[in-house]
Amino acid sequence: MDSIIFDVDGTLWDATEIVAAAWTEALRQAYDPQMTVTAGQLCGLFGKLLPDIAARLFPQESKKRQQELIELCCAEEHRALLAASQAPIYPGLEDTLQVLSEKYKLFIVSNCQAGYIEVFLKCTGFSQYFKDHLCPGDTGHPKGENIREIIRRHRLEAPVYIGDTMGDFRATKEAGIPFVHASYGYGQVDSPDFVIFQISDLLQLF
Repeated sequence: MDSIIFDVDGTLWDATEIVAAAWTEALRQAYDPQMTVTAGQLCGLFGKLLPDIAARLFPQESKKRQQELIELCCAEEHRALLAASQAPIYPGLEDTLQVLSEKYKLFIVSNCQAGYIEVFLKCTGFSQYFKDHLCPGDTGHPKGENIREIIRRHRLEAPVYIGDTMGDFRATKEAGIPFVHASYGYGQVDSPDFVIFQISDLLQLF
């Protein structure tokens, strides 16, 4: 193995409480004064592409209106995360990244909007650990293609992907690389290549 590619939500941090409050605020102001988005809802939605999340939240609206509303949510989400007093990272994350980055090249590929990975890096101060990152908001492509692009761009020979959902697993298999299931995250995965129960388990695995 020469490199590790990470998912964000449910793998590096759990921002669902902050994001749920931000989306609720945005939607009550711009859409429905009675609407509430919960952290539990987001656990079932994170990892999907934004248009799919918007279709789930606003099924009665046109595609154009769904896009407008989810963009409002994302803008408020970025503001709330950057204003938070503490980044909602999983315990042991920085120590784990510090050790891994001394042995492997680290990357992020997430199914998120443009700017979200940058918000994660700014909130945590962890930019120094990662060589590059991609998301559909940057490329217009889904996760599997973005994983392949990272592999091509950096000429990786033996990468692995760390994620928490079946969507992550399928994208990783499309890219043709091993998958490590972060079982502490938001989803269940059938027959992953490896399983970790906390982020620091990577130090024993690799």
